[in-house]
Amino acid sequence: MKLDHLDVFKTEIQSSLENNSFVKLSLGNYKGEIDALKNIYVKPIFIKRQPHLSFTYRYKTRDIVKNFSIIDGERVIASALEDGFQIATLTTTAEEFQFEIFKSGKSVLRKRLLNEVRPVENSHNRKKQYKISNSAANYLQELGLTDANGTVYSNAQDKFKQINRYVELLAPLINELKIEHSFNVVDMGAGKGYLTFALYDYLVNSLKKQAFVKGIEFRQDLVDICNSIALHSGFQNLSFEQGTIQDYQGPTDILIALHACDTATDDAIAKGILGNAQLIIVAPCCHKQIRREIENNKVVNDISFLTKHGIFLERQAEMVTDGLRAMYLEYAGYKTKVFEFISDAHTPKNVMIVGVKKNEESERLKQERQTKILASIQDAKRYFGITEHHLGGLLGAK
Repeated sequence: MKLDHLDVFKTEIQSSLENNSFVKLSLGNYKGEIDALKNIYVKPIFIKRQPHLSFTYRYKTRDIVKNFSIIDGERVIASALEDGFQIATLTTTAEEFQFEIFKSGKSVLRKRLLNEVRPVENSHNRKKQYKISNSAANYLQELGLTDANGTVYSNAQDKFKQINRYVELLAPLINELKIEHSFNVVDMGAGKGYLTFALYDYLVNSLKKQAFVKGIEFRQDLVDICNSIALHSGFQNLSFEQGTIQDYQGPTDILIALHACDTATDDAIAKGILGNAQLIIVAPCCHKQIRREIENNKVVNDISFLTKHGIFLERQAEMVTDGLRAMYLEYAGYKTKVFEFISDAHTPKNVMIVGVKKNEESERLKQERQTKILASIQDAKRYFGITEHHLGGLLGAK
C-alpha cells in the first residue's frame, strides 16, 4: 500500500474540516474483522453550538450513530482508514476525493472538481423544508399565524410546525390512492380549521388536485369564521358546515377525524366505512367506553397483574380499543396502519389509525375473511371482558 496516497487523503480531510468545506465522508468495501460492518458515513453537525462529526456505522441489520468532537472524529477516521476499509470518498464544497486500495495492495487517489459548489449542511444551519409555504398563504395570516409579510409569529411556531407535520403524514397516504378524478375530503371536528386549510392548500395548490374539502364543526361561530377565511383566500372548493359526525350525509372519498373523543372516533370510522371512503384517518382521543367495560367485568387473565393498577388499565384500554378498531376496519375491507402521531410540542403522543380501502374481492373470499376476523374480534372481547364495542355495534359486527 502506498502510504503517501493515504497521507494525502488524510491531509485533505483535515484541511476540509479546518476551512469548513467538509460536506461528507463515506467509507466502504470493508475487509476488516468487525462482524457484519459494511460502511461508515460521516457528516458535520452542531451539538450545543459546537461543531462535531456524526458517524453512522452501517451493519447488515442495523445502523449505529455515534457523535465525536472534531479532534476525536479525525482520530476515528484515521483508524478506520487503516483498519479494513478499501474505498473512501471525501466530498467537500468544491471537490471530491476518492481513495482506493486494490487487491494487489496498491492504492490510488482520484480527485475531481464538482460542477457546482455544494453547501455544508448540518443540524445547525439546515433549513427545514415545509410542505406548506408561509410566504403567500393569506389564510395563515387570517388565522393569526403569520404577519402581512408571511413571517410566522414567534408564538405560532409550534402551530405552524404542527400543520406541516400533519400534511407530511397525510401526503403519502393520499398519493397512494392514485385518484385521477376529483374527490371529496371530509374533516370531522374541524375546530378552528388550521389543519383543514393546510390540507386544502397542499392538495389544490401544491399537488394540483381537484379536491373538494369540507370541514364539519359543531360550533357555529367557528364555522362562520372559517367560511369567511376560505372566501377571502379564494379557496372555492373549501367549505365548513355546522353539524355532528352523525349528521353528515355527503359524499366521502377521504374521511379525517383527529382527536374525536371516546366513541365519536367510532362514529367517524363507521361514517367512512358506510360511505365507502377510500381512505379513513383517525387519531383517537380518550377511550372511556372500553375502559368501563374492562373495569365492570374484571375478567381474570394473564395480564390481571397489570390491569389491577389504574394507570396500566388506562393504557391497556387504549390499546384494546384501538386494536379492535383496526380489526373492524379490516373486517370492512380496509388495509390498516397504526403508528404514532405527535400533533405538536405541547400535545401528548397519539395513535393514528389509517384504513385504506382494498380492491374488490369475490363474495366467497369476503365471507371467509370476515368470518376469520370476526372470530378474532370475539376472542379478544372475551379475553378482556368486553360485551360491546361501539364501532362493532354501528357496523352490525358484534
